[in-house]
Amino acid sequence: MVFKRLLGSLGVGGPAVDTVLDPISAVPGGTLSGQVHLKGGNADFTIDHITLELIARVEAEHDHGESEGTVVFDRFTVGGNFRLSEGEHRSIPFAITLPWETPITELYGQPLGIVLGVRTELGVADAKDKGDLDPLTVRPLPAQEAVLEALGQLGFGFKSADLELGHIRGTGQQLPFYQEIELTPAPAYAHQVNEIEVTFLANPAGMEVVIEADKRGGFFSEGHDAVNRYTVSHADVPHRKWNAEVDGWIQQLVEHRASYGTHASHSPYAHSDPHSGKGHGGHHGDGHGHRSGPGMGTVVAAGAAGLAVGVVGGMVAAEVVDEVGDFFEGDDDSEEYED
Repeated sequence: MVFKRLLGSLGVGGPAVDTVLDPISAVPGGTLSGQVHLKGGNADFTIDHITLELIARVEAEHDHGESEGTVVFDRFTVGGNFRLSEGEHRSIPFAITLPWETPITELYGQPLGIVLGVRTELGVADAKDKGDLDPLTVRPLPAQEAVLEALGQLGFGFKSADLELGHIRGTGQQLPFYQEIELTPAPAYAHQVNEIEVTFLANPAGMEVVIEADKRGGFFSEGHDAVNRYTVSHADVPHRKWNAEVDGWIQQLVEHRASYGTHASHSPYAHSDPHSGKGHGGHHGDGHGHRSGPGMGTVVAAGAAGLAVGVVGGMVAAEVVDEVGDFFEGDDDSEEYED
């Protein structure tokens, strides 16, 4: 066992901590279990608390462009109020429940480029040290997988995934950020839309599915975004004809007519800017549905052959691997957004 971090706030000779997550990936709203391993330092210490923080790497849009930072989106105290003797080894088992809106990090066993982590905070002698950071893997709920599988069967391809700071108006969103899964259009819709963006907002009863289409313009009109929202029950997943239903959602979306020149901030699904409190059109702060460049979530190369084939056969971009690696090695100088 290699203990990753000494308790830096106490200097050399302090306790060391290593959190090990169970290898089975969790699901949103499910249980995440593991153990916190402690190794005593060169003296006896009282461990006031052991706290696990769930953190996410997110993108934020503001007046000056985009930036990336971290958000702590939940905290759990899993132990504390005990004496750790000099050189003592002790393991603290834990089982915590993830928030229902926890982003998914993999699909069909392949990473999507979403960076989540579990950070361990050790409180000793009125000092706190965030001493261990471990990657968190989250697989889709059956309802989420059913929708994505249907999109793949319909010919949509995976493009990228990222986390955006802000709230989607008109939804029951609880976390301070949301996940976007961007898809290339199926051949049947390629002449109508540039891309489709899907957001899942799960809850104990089911989930909201927010779908946005970046629509192509014609000879006499500009392209614009169209947004629809649908509700899915967890209990209904085995009983619905997903290909037909999701295809109906997409048809409704691309046939939706928005008034020419109407700013998308009037939509009930426009997103609020956490820095200025102002609404932004669609899923993007500039109101045009275009990004300044690929974000850290652009990880899987997939075409219109379908999500299942595209994701499994995709390649992870080297620059994203480097960024994720730096993040979990502690080389992270981005800002931390307040929850």
